[in-house]
Amino acid sequence: MIHTLNIKTAGIALENTEKVLVMIHGRGGSAEDILSLSQHLKVSDYALLAPQASNHTWYPHSFIAPVTHNEPWLSSAIDIVGQTVQTALGAGIKPENLYFFGFSQGACLTLEFITRHAQRFGGAVAIIGGVIGETINRNNYKGDFGQTPVFIGTSNPDFHVPIERVYATENILKEMNADVTLEVYEGFGHSINTQEIELANKLVFNK
Repeated sequence: MIHTLNIKTAGIALENTEKVLVMIHGRGGSAEDILSLSQHLKVSDYALLAPQASNHTWYPHSFIAPVTHNEPWLSSAIDIVGQTVQTALGAGIKPENLYFFGFSQGACLTLEFITRHAQRFGGAVAIIGGVIGETINRNNYKGDFGQTPVFIGTSNPDFHVPIERVYATENILKEMNADVTLEVYEGFGHSINTQEIELANKLVFNK
């Protein structure tokens, strides 16, 4: 099944703010789940937009499976993120006031989207994720992040996300002029810790 646009909202009304945070949930999660995290983030003056995946999953297989195995869901998921972004831009939000937060499958999708559309965003937080594909297709990634702050937090080892892919993603983002901070938590497990939230607030949502 491909996805249909279903955006859950929270925070400030889109027409009453200059800043938007797009939040992308993980496999088995929901838009409401990821939106609930916002209470721990310094985003009280942001509009929050969280698209919902059909059947709570953005694509069926591992993010490092061959891309063809995850189609057409993957392309549809990237398109849904794009439509969510366009909802913000269409309301007059500037790209430099557009922020992203993704966890797990949502972190992979966040990183894949911003790296395919690199420009000066407000910032991005990706907890346990990397760019998508069995092999990295560097030709997909174009643009200049203009020193957009990006925070990546991950655990090592992680059953779903090999640390090598996280490092490779970090390198691509840096090559594209992102201001990347990566923190690796040994043996932490597949979840979000309080230090990651603190760093997200300090590095990305501190403006």
